[in-house]
Amino acid sequence: MKNILVLFGGCSSEHDVSVVSASSVIKNIDPEKYNVYMIGITKDGKWYLYEGPVDALPEDKWLTTGKLTPAVVSPDQGVHGITVVHEDGPENIRIDVAFPVLHGKNGEDGTIQGLFQLAGIPFVGCDMTSSAISMDKILTNTVADQNGIAQAKWDYVTEFDYKTGAKTLEEIATKLGFPIFVKPANAGSSVGISKAHNFDELKAAVELALQHDTRILFEEFIDGYECECAVLGNDDVINGIVGQITPANEFYDYDAKYSNAASILNIPALVSEELRDKVACEARKTYKALGCSGFSRVDFFVTKADGRVLFNEINTIPGFTNISMYPKMIEAAGISYSELCDRLITLAEEKWGK
Repeated sequence: MKNILVLFGGCSSEHDVSVVSASSVIKNIDPEKYNVYMIGITKDGKWYLYEGPVDALPEDKWLTTGKLTPAVVSPDQGVHGITVVHEDGPENIRIDVAFPVLHGKNGEDGTIQGLFQLAGIPFVGCDMTSSAISMDKILTNTVADQNGIAQAKWDYVTEFDYKTGAKTLEEIATKLGFPIFVKPANAGSSVGISKAHNFDELKAAVELALQHDTRILFEEFIDGYECECAVLGNDDVINGIVGQITPANEFYDYDAKYSNAASILNIPALVSEELRDKVACEARKTYKALGCSGFSRVDFFVTKADGRVLFNEINTIPGFTNISMYPKMIEAAGISYSELCDRLITLAEEKWGK
């Protein structure tokens, strides 16, 4: 049997989502084929091998349930796995494939992926470079522009330029017009994102975004349907059934994504089959342009006025909770959650070598 390492938690603002996603992943990895090792990362960055019930992961109950032993992923390719620090000395455990279920910073921004590449451990998902580019919304938009992928008008500012007046909010508002979406360049699950309708709201939105990053993205408001596409594969990619979000809140923010309440998930999306096909085609194109592998969820707007398909963002470790769109869209295409986990592990082996 192969040893699979699932990492969960982390220091990001999406820690609480990660532990729920990871519990779903672990429950759906075939125990007849794989031994699962669990490493949890606390909100303050401590790493532990967790040996306890999977149901204790949500709400961080794992910290007080089961056995916790300090452990790390070793960058030494001779170890090819994790080092567990027992009281009577260290133990090395070989890992065949790692499955990082870490959303947001230090999870899908290339940092943990770089560690696995150093260690020579095959891992699920995008590599370091594509993860880093896809996490940074400014870099993502730049790549999209260079590859002819249609998207909303956008601009950005650094904290230094904003505070020194080298670039003003008046310039940005003139270019984009109100309302304006304001986003930290590096954050996931809509954390730190605001919709500004005037200059006062725009200034407040920038101050909020600066709590999460020193580079801020501005995007024009698009009056459209929010459609998403699950992409799966390395070189030869497929997609799930395109879905559509009807947000509970004014836009699909963190609470709307993970509160269970009110937001409506439609699979297939409530747009024409022709537009769903267009979204899927653009999703695959975006996935390849960004150098993705394994899996990603690619989000778009379909404009209400004229049916244009505009790229919004990409998530290289999309939510895997029981209400998350990625596994639901893949399931609608005929691939069960358990089969999805198995395919992701196989894709990791194919990309990085067994």
